Amino acid sequence: MKLYQQEIQLKNYPRGYHLITEIVENGIPEISQIQAGVLQVFIKHTSAGLTINENADPTVRRDFETFINELVPESYPRFIHTYEGSDDMPAHLKSSFLGNSLQIPITGGKLNLGIWQGIYLCEFRNHGGPRELVLTAFGI
Repeated sequence: MKLYQQEIQLKNYPRGYHLITEIVENGIPEISQIQAGVLQVFIKHTSAGLTINENADPTVRRDFETFINELVPESYPRFIHTYEGSDDMPAHLKSSFLGNSLQIPITGGKLNLGIWQGIYLCEFRNHGGPRELVLTAFGI
């Protein structure tokens, strides 16, 4: 069994859904040494998330943003946790809905994603700042 772990820092992204597949792949080149295994991607934040979805049409990412903002509006009047701004509590909820980790199969030294799949950073804050990821690859 091989095990590799790297922490990487993403640049500051604006609010929205951003394809980071290539950044993740470049962040842990040791996956090329794994024939069959798994890459776990974990984000060390409570106001951003990760998901896998279509990597071709950018309107998919805009529709994600539109839908989740309507699902969890910043104007919800009953939020109590508002100390860091109106986008803070909604960002925490959105992060919990979408999640903070992904598991992606590794096959033949490459991520085994579908042809139209990509890894998204889901930035829910207006000014979230740089985000940290823990990348853990293991397998044979």
